[in-house]
Amino acid sequence: MIDTLAQGIFSSRTGDDDIFRDDTQKSYWSVQELESGSVEVQALNSNNIPAGPKLTINRERFLSNYNPEPEFYANVVLPSVQAQNERIQRGEGHRHKDEVYGAEYEFSEAVAVDEENVRANFGLGLTYLERGEVERAENVFKRLVRLNAIYAPEHKHLFNEFGISMRKNGMFEHAIKYYHRAEEICDDDENLFLNISRAYFEKGDLNGCVKYLEKSLILNQDFDEAGLFRDFLLVNGFMNNDAEPAISSDDLEKYHEKVPELRNGGFGYGKVTKDEFPEFSETNNGDGQKIKKPVGPIKLDF
Repeated sequence: MIDTLAQGIFSSRTGDDDIFRDDTQKSYWSVQELESGSVEVQALNSNNIPAGPKLTINRERFLSNYNPEPEFYANVVLPSVQAQNERIQRGEGHRHKDEVYGAEYEFSEAVAVDEENVRANFGLGLTYLERGEVERAENVFKRLVRLNAIYAPEHKHLFNEFGISMRKNGMFEHAIKYYHRAEEICDDDENLFLNISRAYFEKGDLNGCVKYLEKSLILNQDFDEAGLFRDFLLVNGFMNNDAEPAISSDDLEKYHEKVPELRNGGFGYGKVTKDEFPEFSETNNGDGQKIKKPVGPIKLDF
């Protein structure tokens, strides 16, 4: 057996202790040696795509039971993986051009090949949300929350985009559940906490909103977007200077009824950049507390 292990496709045999019997079952695995010296293996699915959970075994066991399959990789696995990547790339291209039906076709094909492909599931879910098909997006959401891989750093932008899209489509409970699932894996992300805070605000839960806004600012007191959201809550009387909710859930519900009107009226909700931040002046509210009042309108990407 080789002394230096390279990544690739390997096979093992199961079904009998004697690996040389013809009736044993041959299984194929995608393999990557880790820095620790252990080996990470992931089974190929019926479409010859690496899928499902990754298992870690010690190197000695691996060298005793797995055999390299370079021809199977070159002739079968590599073409399958390349075709899958091309489907996803076409789907992402369609989505960025607002060609939602073309995007749905490509992402659906990719999910059929590998139900646990993160990019394909995100793409399909976002496509449904962009078409306003909430029920179909919910089915994708249920599949996504089972996958730990969605919280990997390379998927962070898709993760955030999907959560924001759910919130904007009124799927507040789903968005909150989705974000709390991420919190179990990563509890030191100020962007995640701000997204949870906004989802609670839209849901009408000021306690949750203020709690997670504070958690975001504790992690990064210079986080501009969280600071702007805090000012928005203070100026509009949702929160007091002690970082406590200042109105009831019923009052917040009445406010949300006006949001469509505000979006189309004089209160801006466009995306904010640092240069567009309004200036604030401090005044007393009559109870001895200083509150901030905006010189210009506050814009938030709700």
